[in-house]
Amino acid sequence: MTLSILKSKIHCATVTEANLHYIGSITIDEDLMEVAGLLPNEHVHVVNNMNGERIETYVIRGERGTGCICLNGAAARKFQPGDEVIIMAYADMSPEEAADFQPKVIFPHENNRLAQ
Repeated sequence: MTLSILKSKIHCATVTEANLHYIGSITIDEDLMEVAGLLPNEHVHVVNNMNGERIETYVIRGERGTGCICLNGAAARKFQPGDEVIIMAYADMSPEEAADFQPKVIFPHENNRLAQ
């Protein structure tokens, strides 16, 4: 048996862009990806704290240091600049692996910057 366990979480980031005419996904600043342990093309769940919308998509690497959180494609209709979001990735683990596993959780500050 395997369990789906929270692996990575970016808690309360701010959407900086919504690009309806891009082929889907979420673009995330590479600094945020790195610290949260997210990889390009990784499957993520995104929750909009402003309107309750929830989507699943994949990660695209955004320009480092920009604070970019951009919802692309159809999701741009459900997420707008200024919305607060939570981005989560999960990993399958055995119960033994999950027992001691600690997810990487980050809390970006203003403009999606990391604390120094």
